[in-house]
Amino acid sequence: MSTLSLRLPDSLHAKVRELAAQDDVSINQFIATAVAEKMSALLTVDYLKERASRGDRAVFERVVRTVPDRAPLPGDEWPSPENVKAGTGARRPRRKARPKTTRKK
Repeated sequence: MSTLSLRLPDSLHAKVRELAAQDDVSINQFIATAVAEKMSALLTVDYLKERASRGDRAVFERVVRTVPDRAPLPGDEWPSPENVKAGTGARRPRRKARPKTTRKK
């Protein structure tokens, strides 16, 4: 572990304190998680480019040809242009809320 001295404007510090309390985590844990999330977002593009460079279109097409030709299961349909304009049609299910973590005392 490393120690980092961090200067924050009072207003930002107050908001971090408030949000950490809502998440039932320490300010330290809240900031560490925020930094990890930001790093993940910045590194994702590079990761995806590297993975894409290892892809093989011929292998992909061979695998896709093995998929049976049948109607999709309910909820797996491509939305039609009419449904997209109307705001209806297939949608992704909402993600479940993250369970609250307990703080060690």
